[in-house]
Amino acid sequence: MPMPEPKPSLSDPAPRECPALFLTAAASGQGKTTLVAGLARYHHRRGRRVRVFKTGPDFLDPMILSRASAATVGPLDLWMVGASDCRRKLWEAAGEADLILVEGAMGLFDGLPSGADLAETFGIPVAALIDARGMGQTFGALALGLATYRPALSFAGILANRVASPRHEAMIRGGLPPGLRYLGGMPRLAEAELPSRHLGLVQASEIADLEARLDLIAERIGDTALAELPAPIRFAPPAEWPVLPGRLAGRRIAIARDAAFSFLYPDNLRLLEALGAELSFFSPLADPEVSADAIYLPGGYPELHLHALAANAGVKDALARHLAEGRPLYAECGGMLYLLDRLTDKSGNTAEMAGLLPGRGQLRQRLAGLGMQSLTTADGCLRGHSFHHSTMETTVAPVAASIRQSDGRAGELFYRHGSLRASYLHLYFPSAPAAAAALFLPDHGLSARAS
Repeated sequence: MPMPEPKPSLSDPAPRECPALFLTAAASGQGKTTLVAGLARYHHRRGRRVRVFKTGPDFLDPMILSRASAATVGPLDLWMVGASDCRRKLWEAAGEADLILVEGAMGLFDGLPSGADLAETFGIPVAALIDARGMGQTFGALALGLATYRPALSFAGILANRVASPRHEAMIRGGLPPGLRYLGGMPRLAEAELPSRHLGLVQASEIADLEARLDLIAERIGDTALAELPAPIRFAPPAEWPVLPGRLAGRRIAIARDAAFSFLYPDNLRLLEALGAELSFFSPLADPEVSADAIYLPGGYPELHLHALAANAGVKDALARHLAEGRPLYAECGGMLYLLDRLTDKSGNTAEMAGLLPGRGQLRQRLAGLGMQSLTTADGCLRGHSFHHSTMETTVAPVAASIRQSDGRAGELFYRHGSLRASYLHLYFPSAPAAAAALFLPDHGLSARAS
């Protein structure tokens, strides 16, 4: 079971110390999540309390990491979460954990801000892995580059992943420059690889033998120096604690959560509760109805469950009644696709959806939206991200557009249709609590500004 979230202690603002490690790679697809999950499981099996964070926006990797560490996993990101809230989260984790692990995104220096920026800001030592397939002594050149490209980083060492044989590892070690710590080599573990699909890793709940895979990875990590408990790091307390108004006091919010709709930040749910909301959960796949003051349809994989969603007339009727009564319904990405008239998957299979947002959705073979974005409203500027393989056509005119963090240009469109609010954006609610609350208040509570 996940550990309880720490409660702020305003009477104890002193710095805290905890062993910590930032795990990164030279690029995406190198096996970061597999190794971080295995390392978390290794220490958890030894009775240590492990807190894991994921750099940047992500829903799927944290599902795996949460299972591995038996604790809730959330994002750390200097832009989306903000440096102040990242500092608070690390300080709180240091007060309850025996080890803090942070998984990077993409390569160490990719993105603005990058994983290197995060590690340097909080003084967390960096351990980098390199997929060693198809290389020998060149491994050393890549390792040297990662270790020295930014001298201010504290570099803990390098690990070779997917090593083919002892002879292969000897070639790798022979090419390492003096002074660069070698953390060991991990063999190719086909039976422990985490499966993936078009949006990333397969959801943890769908991997029947996940526990066995995690245990196998943990056992092999135990043979490397990566398994050694790192030195404690000093984490400063936050400068101030946010004061949250009870804007959602007494309001009941029903949240879709099942195999089709699972892209939820735990931080979002905690914020809604901190704002006074009473949360409940329902399944558009299986439940016969839903009733609440407001409804939240998060993203997920509706395209994988077309016929089950189409067949559940009870929930679709309940959503229609909800909107007819003028109650707020907020939908993100896959949740928005579910509200359309029809949705078509990559293979051409089509099914009727809820029919509450006029239009059609189509899954594409290639990525259709990606990147950090912000949405300005009268109640504040919400930050989040876009990541989808679908496109949609609707006759509803957008009321606003987000702004892309990368270039300042217009990003995803934001729609209002009666009391329905929807976008491809996945918003991080703590970035603007008042604006997040307005999503679940009657129509006068939210006014997105056209960008």
